[in-house]
Amino acid sequence: MSQSSPYILVDGSSYLFRAYHVPYLQALSTKDGHPTGAITGVLNMIRALEKEYPTGKIVVVFDAKGKTFRNDMYAEYKANRPPMPDDLRCQIEPLHNIIRAMGLPLLVVEGVEADDVIGTLALQASEQGLETIISTGDKDMAQLVTDHVRLINTMTNTVTDVDGVVEKFGVRPDQIIDYLALVGDKVDNIPGVNKCGPKTAVKWLTEYQSLDGVMANADKVKGKIGENLRDALEYLPLSFQLATIKTDVELEQNLADIQASTADTDTLRELYTQFELKRLLADLDKGANISVSQTDDLIDDTATDDAQIAPVEVDYEIIYSEKQLEHWLEKLAASSLFAFDTETTSVDYMQAKLVGMSFAVEPGKAAYLPFAHDYDGAPEQLDQDMVLARIKPLLENPQQLKVGQNLKYDANVLTRHGISLQGIAYDTMLESYCFNSVATRHNMDALAEKYLDYKTVHFEDIAGKGAKQLTFNQIDVEKAGHYAAEDADITLRLHQVLWSKLEKSQQLKQVFEDIEMPLMPVLARMEQIGVHIDSDLLSQQSADIAGRLDQIEMKAHEIAGKSFNLNSPKQLQTILFDELNIPVVKKTPKGAPSTAEEVLQELALDYPLPKLILEHRGLAKLKSTYTDKLPLMVNSETNRVHTSYHQAVTATGRLSSTDPNLQNIPIRSDEGKKIRQAFVAPKGSKIVAIDYSQIELRIMAHLSNDEGLLKAFAEGKDIHQATAAEIFALPLDEVTADHRRSAKAINFGLIYGMSAFGLAKQLHIGRNQAQQYMDKYFERYPGVREYMENTRINASENGYVETLFGRRLYLPEIKSKNGARRAGAERAAINAPMQGTSADIIKKAMIAIDTWLQQKGDDRIKMTMQVHDELIFEIDEDIVDSVVPQLVEIMDNVVQLNVPLISEAGIGDNWQQAH
Repeated sequence: MSQSSPYILVDGSSYLFRAYHVPYLQALSTKDGHPTGAITGVLNMIRALEKEYPTGKIVVVFDAKGKTFRNDMYAEYKANRPPMPDDLRCQIEPLHNIIRAMGLPLLVVEGVEADDVIGTLALQASEQGLETIISTGDKDMAQLVTDHVRLINTMTNTVTDVDGVVEKFGVRPDQIIDYLALVGDKVDNIPGVNKCGPKTAVKWLTEYQSLDGVMANADKVKGKIGENLRDALEYLPLSFQLATIKTDVELEQNLADIQASTADTDTLRELYTQFELKRLLADLDKGANISVSQTDDLIDDTATDDAQIAPVEVDYEIIYSEKQLEHWLEKLAASSLFAFDTETTSVDYMQAKLVGMSFAVEPGKAAYLPFAHDYDGAPEQLDQDMVLARIKPLLENPQQLKVGQNLKYDANVLTRHGISLQGIAYDTMLESYCFNSVATRHNMDALAEKYLDYKTVHFEDIAGKGAKQLTFNQIDVEKAGHYAAEDADITLRLHQVLWSKLEKSQQLKQVFEDIEMPLMPVLARMEQIGVHIDSDLLSQQSADIAGRLDQIEMKAHEIAGKSFNLNSPKQLQTILFDELNIPVVKKTPKGAPSTAEEVLQELALDYPLPKLILEHRGLAKLKSTYTDKLPLMVNSETNRVHTSYHQAVTATGRLSSTDPNLQNIPIRSDEGKKIRQAFVAPKGSKIVAIDYSQIELRIMAHLSNDEGLLKAFAEGKDIHQATAAEIFALPLDEVTADHRRSAKAINFGLIYGMSAFGLAKQLHIGRNQAQQYMDKYFERYPGVREYMENTRINASENGYVETLFGRRLYLPEIKSKNGARRAGAERAAINAPMQGTSADIIKKAMIAIDTWLQQKGDDRIKMTMQVHDELIFEIDEDIVDSVVPQLVEIMDNVVQLNVPLISEAGIGDNWQQAH
């Protein structure tokens, strides 16, 4: 599992009660007697999470006051619980206020429990393929565990994944509700089977698989426990409903809309002072992270050796006169390296206008050069045209070395102002990323706190927040001057620290110098070029989808025999199950028939209306996300869409992109293909798409040196067909499409450390059969098994794995004493070298192709997009046939593996045709 940016859903109510009962915390209070133990305990838990997952997206959820729908279902629900103690109740509001001031999203939803809100958010994340960690001490949450969802208990330092649930409870996550219904819960007053303990419940569920199965076979259970089971049959369905976590809570915001905000330091200081939280107040006052104390790294190689950083006396200057400008230009020209930063009006590089620039030549010595602050009363500044003309030779001099933070953005902005930034020697964002991709976020504020123990001035501190936030040209020059000069100063200081760390590892240094830094200008050029889309076609697709949505709605009304709201679960329940008498597959916690997507997918196999509902939902999402939105992203000046590529986001080295996210455009669906049709070639050009064939399996063949894999690739065999023939003991010509599909799942699943349980689930087969497939696979490819074992051992010893080119991928949990956490890290250890090497290869290919293009100087060939293992080009149609083989040759030979590296090209008038 990637550790780069998981969603962390915190069960605040669970930890609130647990912290309240910790003896040493119970003794904590202010001088005037206000208890603070529960507050301290919950905040310590959040601090621990931020330490363990520094890039995690934390959402904190608490129970609301009053009854929930479960009380309506069963009046005795939680009736045995005593009222909340007064000395706990009085801590809730202060705790909520502190969490909000920390900038963390906090949810309290009436009528449901925190579990239900977390269940809903976890499902939303899973449906998007996002990794989720639920922080809780509640055993009921085990029902939410999937391949994408894990539980963490920070009080016991344990993590529970799918295998961990089986290990802990003896049943699978999808059997947890059945298990809870049988065992019952005295605390929540959920009736179970009298005298049925965990062992008995596991025994029954192992034999009969589900609660329904146990109930159907109740007559076969002998003895007193059998009598108890039969006595419980009447209320077991209710117990099941009470134990089921709701996953369709109506929320004001979806998961994607729930975002953290900048911490309110003034409010935090007031609250910490009021409740005498001295340690938090001390951290705040010394400039440590507001919500998590400074911590050491988990891996020795990444430990900060600058724990005692000497304070730097600062001398920041604002350049108002030509004499000052001349002085600084001479100083910059004489320096061997200077830090450089721009200040602009927008984070969108295609919209941003320059407001000023800042420079630093030594720690603590920096200057801000303003020229476009235009608020009423702004001081007189140097003329922008004059300034840019004077500084252009310096910025365009490739021998004049510069360092910056995310200089790709600055380079793009300068390009639009007629300056081609040259001499980019270092980038602190990329230095941090190459040193350790998971140690911290790679923005300047986070890096300054981690590596310099320094708290920077945040943009919100000088510009304000929300709708009233000022753009940089509207900010007081004096405030802006300190902020901007500090940016350059801190950039220079960060470089000195990070570069000293990178230099200690020749391999990490090479990843930085040979891959990431050369790639930066390549990406900048691609971003400037952008992609041409057919807005009219997308608008037509939106209209077509709207028409299809209307047709589906009419057809659904026709089948139902009446009009109803297709987006209303309540109305849909009535139509499907009451009026059409479709069998109920699953019930909601309230006991109503479920209309969740997985239920509709099952029903759609036999009934037309559920199929229509699913089609309607999918098309509506497609319309709002793509066909409606993409035309709005066309730049008015270039008539193209300009994405932003991010080098320092994923843990493995893969690129990501935003506005739009090219990596998430649907690939397999007909609708996704139509969207790709809207990425078109300008008149006189063709779209060319070139992608690597089965690159990660080829990398596995190279890394494992397995004879079977090497031979199959050397002979040009279909690797999935060959694997299918071995596993299913068939001649090659008798391997069917289904056999090949299963073999493909096995090939890719096992090289990523998939368990027999995971393989069984993916192939819809029994666990024993899945284990047999795995055994046969490793008999066929013993080198793969040996490589995987050696990788696990090396990862455990070193704390990291490496790509073929030396990119280091740290695994903080690889030495965990918790078996489940360690196993997850071991699976990641198998996965990461292949994903990371694949990312390195496509980056090397981009660099090689860009070098070739720059040498040719032929603007008839443009590299426009990178998506996964694919590069997309616009090429004039009169030269496309001669150019494509040259591009393929470059990609095929960019690295030498023990198996052929094969890229395949497609040509068309649009991306879909070429793909």
